Amino acid sequence: FFQKTLTAVKNWFTLFGWSKGQNPISVPYSLRRDVCKVQVTSSQEKVFKQNLGKDTKTVYDMLFHLSGQLLPGITSSQSLPLDPVERMLQLHWQHSTLLAFLKSQGACLSHVMPEFLLEPDDYKKWIKVQSELKVDVKNSDMFSNKHLFILEDSIFETMSKRAWTDVLLQVYKVFVLPRVSSCNITDLFSLESVQNMPRIKSEPLSSNIYSPYERTILTWLNKHYEKNRKTVWKDCQKGEVPPMRWIVNFDRDLLDGLVLAAQLAAYCPYLVATHFVRMYTNPRTPEQFLHNCLILVNAMHAVSLAIDIKV
Repeated sequence: FFQKTLTAVKNWFTLFGWSKGQNPISVPYSLRRDVCKVQVTSSQEKVFKQNLGKDTKTVYDMLFHLSGQLLPGITSSQSLPLDPVERMLQLHWQHSTLLAFLKSQGACLSHVMPEFLLEPDDYKKWIKVQSELKVDVKNSDMFSNKHLFILEDSIFETMSKRAWTDVLLQVYKVFVLPRVSSCNITDLFSLESVQNMPRIKSEPLSSNIYSPYERTILTWLNKHYEKNRKTVWKDCQKGEVPPMRWIVNFDRDLLDGLVLAAQLAAYCPYLVATHFVRMYTNPRTPEQFLHNCLILVNAMHAVSLAIDIKV
């Protein structure tokens, strides 16, 4: 499940996360590597600037494209010191600033520490510096509430990949999902066929899992499924009309493909006769679930809607 989530995140940000077209990324490797456009080398009071390429795109370029804001204290052409330790400390500060900025926008990232976003070598330097500092001030209270996580190489890579994935997911949540309009949400249940269904509250504090924008999408899914299920599958070949259901999540309730098929049929009704009538309306086995999802994917391909979706 995590690998599929990672693939979906990587594909979306590769296609839509940048200005001026696509920019292939790898999580976490390219995000950790492409953190600056200019490296600054100081030697005997002389400064040498090495261009890493004007087309190099950093995570800060992505944030500026999606949010229209630059991080406080960080420029679009951020430079890094030559000294490895100073460079690592600068990067740690930048990642701390990044996390603080996202949290201020509503991101849930309390479990992500700045050091998890570093390169492996920089993470080792961070551990060494913090361990030495902790020894130097062992008689003070400075570190009484500070936890130092020392991870093995393989575990750190797993943690770093998860941390960067969560950062991207939260970037999507706070800067992309809010574009979903909720001005007509009261009209979604105006139809008689859905008036008796339970409502999904859109108030900000009504859920500790989904944002108001995600709940707007859930409302949209409920509306179209209930409106179209009797129409789409009235002549179904593999069962009766599917029963009413209350869609409250984005994983379990969408597994059988029926809900997404109902959404697609609302906008492309011609797909009903060519694709959706062949779906199982009460799937029970993994094979039947797969059968439905393959039909759904084929339907998406038929209307050129499948963005990197493979059968």
